[in-house]
Order: sequence, then C-alpha cells, then structure tokens
Amino acid sequence: MDAKVDRPLERLSAHLADDLAAVDAMIRARMASEHAPRIPEVTAHLIGAGGKRVRPILTLAAARLCGYGGAHHIRLAATVEFIHTATLLHDDVVDESRARRGRPTANLLWDNKSSVLVGDYLFARSFQLMTETGSLRVLSILSDASATIAEGEVLQLTAAQNLATTEEIYLRVVRGKTAALFAAAAEVGGVIAGAPEADVAALRTYGDALGIAFQMADDVLDYAGEASATGKNVGDDFRERKLTLPVIHAIAAADAAERAFWRRTIEAGDQQPDDLAQAQAILARHGAIEATRAAALGWAARAQEALSVLPDHPLREMLGDLADFVVARIR
Repeated sequence: MDAKVDRPLERLSAHLADDLAAVDAMIRARMASEHAPRIPEVTAHLIGAGGKRVRPILTLAAARLCGYGGAHHIRLAATVEFIHTATLLHDDVVDESRARRGRPTANLLWDNKSSVLVGDYLFARSFQLMTETGSLRVLSILSDASATIAEGEVLQLTAAQNLATTEEIYLRVVRGKTAALFAAAAEVGGVIAGAPEADVAALRTYGDALGIAFQMADDVLDYAGEASATGKNVGDDFRERKLTLPVIHAIAAADAAERAFWRRTIEAGDQQPDDLAQAQAILARHGAIEATRAAALGWAARAQEALSVLPDHPLREMLGDLADFVVARIR
C-alpha cells in the first residue's frame, strides 16, 4: 500500500501517538502470563506482525473527538485490540489459514490447541479490561459485540458454502463478524466521553458502515489484489470455499455451466489447480468485482455522512478520510 493511501491512517496515528503508545504498553502488560509463557509468545507473534490498529484507533479518536480527557479510553482501545486478536486466532483455526499479515499463522507455527486457548485467554483479558472502566453501558456494548461476532462466525459456517446464500444473508454475516467490532469500538469512545446520544449513535453508524466497507474491500482484494499488498494469498476465500459478495453476484447471473462450476468448487469443495483462474474469469464476465467495489464505496460514503453531526474537529476530518482509506486500495 503506497504512502498516499496510507496517509489518513498515518495522520490519525500521529495525532493519537501518545494514546497509542499507552495502548501498546497496556497490551504488552496484559498479554503477559506468569505461568503460561506460550500465551505471550503466540500473542506477540500476531500483534507483532503489524496491522494498522484501525479498531483501537477508532476508540481513541472517538473519545478525543468528543472531548474526553481521562484514561479509560486507553483500556477500551486495548480491549478492542484483544477482542480482535482473539477472533483472528480462532478464525485461522476454523479457516485452516496459513498466512496472516504476510507471516505464518500461529496455528501453523504452534498448533490449533494453542491458538484456540490463547484466543480464549485474550477474550477473558478483554473483559477484565472493560470492567475496569466501571461503566455498565460499556460492558454491555462490548459484550454484545463479542456475542455478535461469534454468532456471525457460526452463521458464516452454514452460509459460506450454500449457493442459496443471498446478499442479505451475506450482509448479516459481515455485520456480525466484522462490522460489529468497528461499530462498538467507535461507540464506546463516545460513551466513555459522555457524549450526547445523537453523537454516540452517529459514531456507531459510522463504525458499522466503515466495517462493512472494509470487509467488502477485502472480498474484492481476495480475487483482484496482490499478496504483497494484502498480506494474504490471493484466492484464499475461494480455496476456503467462502461465498463472498463477488461470488454471490456471479451466481445470481450464472448460466447452467457456471452454476455447476460453483457447485463443484464451493459446495462440494472439489477444486482443481486452474479453478481459481476460471473463477476470476467468471467474476470478470459478470462484472461481479465492479459491483462489489461499488457497494464498498457506497458504504464508505455512508460512513462519511454519519460524521456530519459530530463536533467540528480535526479528528472528524481524519475519520472521514479513513473511510476513503479502507476502500482506496480497490479503486
């Protein structure tokens, strides 16, 4: 990803540099374990691989945008990152993934048991952190988000390889497994700052739309991106038989031969070496990548629109630019 595309996130990171340093320090302290050294080993492997810290940045930015001057936003940002890291550890086991952020996955380097159990530990740590704020509302928002994420993952298990899956079901999955944490991350920043309800609702709407745009952009990149830029192997979703939005669009327009292809490769899992190239050709034939790209841009625009009610502040502009950032890689 080039510097021009990265700039919105870099500006946010620079503006929130002291807060982010405090979050990183808290993450390092809370991922420690006196009795189980594998916990920090596995956690450090994933967190140390980089990542843009988009979700904790949402919490920090929302809190500062709403005038917060305390320290609980640091705990909440660390909470959000722990929840996210836990879901990644679990996802890589479920998906049998071999690469994450351009590096081997934890389950490949250690084993599935370690990844699942360390993920569980991070979930537990996240609840310890969120309770330290003393806010029952914050606890409710983040615990609801955690349940929604798990529900979305289970729904994906049943929907991902079913050719009858609709765009509506796909959106429900995305709202669960991806957008729920974006929305909660932004919302709790406003809540901890004591922002007006209209501002808190706007932050939640922004996070929800941003998360959907983010996932749709990822769906495009899985078929049309480059591994060096995404940190994933192109075609991972296809190999994992995930019915993402480009495929849903292509199936809706498919002829009998194309439906037979999707039935064999996605439903039955019978994939041949040249099938990814054929899948990409079918997607191109029906404009499925372009349709998904347009949908992602539409959700990014909704995210920007939600910000309009929030206080005039440099962070508001940066969050608007962030909505552009998550989709700029597919323009």
